[in-house]
Amino acid sequence: MKTKSILTEARQIERAVTLIKLGARLQVLESETDLSYERLLRLYKEVAGKSPSKGQLPFSTDWFMTWQPNIHASLFLNTHEYLNKVAELEEIDTVIKAYQLYLEQTQAQNLEPLLSITRAWRLVKFVDNGMLTMTKCSKCAGSFVTHPHEIAKHFVCGLCNPPARAGKGKASGSLQLH
Repeated sequence: MKTKSILTEARQIERAVTLIKLGARLQVLESETDLSYERLLRLYKEVAGKSPSKGQLPFSTDWFMTWQPNIHASLFLNTHEYLNKVAELEEIDTVIKAYQLYLEQTQAQNLEPLLSITRAWRLVKFVDNGMLTMTKCSKCAGSFVTHPHEIAKHFVCGLCNPPARAGKGKASGSLQLH
């Protein structure tokens, strides 16, 4: 019995370290591990080399509805949902793996990742609580993050119908539509 609790604690420390390296806020670590606040604080300072950010986590679903963040959130959430179907992972480990894959994809496309691990974690919570969902685009059939009351029959994603100003902003993070 003692060995199991040691393994569990070691696994939780490993999970916390991974989340810290990905830039997770302390509130995410508190929610996803059984480690004490004091232990997490010491671990955060040791791994990150600085104190964690203060303040509340982002709570609005609106950020996920704006053009570029929606595309990034949709990429992450599609990956997350795929992993949920094919891999037997604990929920937080699915979030971590999906986020790591999201980072790989944005780097491969020379894009600045707009989604932080904390926002990705929050996005999954919003979907789990029915505050956001995935809706298929009526033009490309891709699945995108939307509000649950979106009329699916007429939904057109931001890739098929980008805003007029799309691609006019700074190059970092801008998607190149050809």
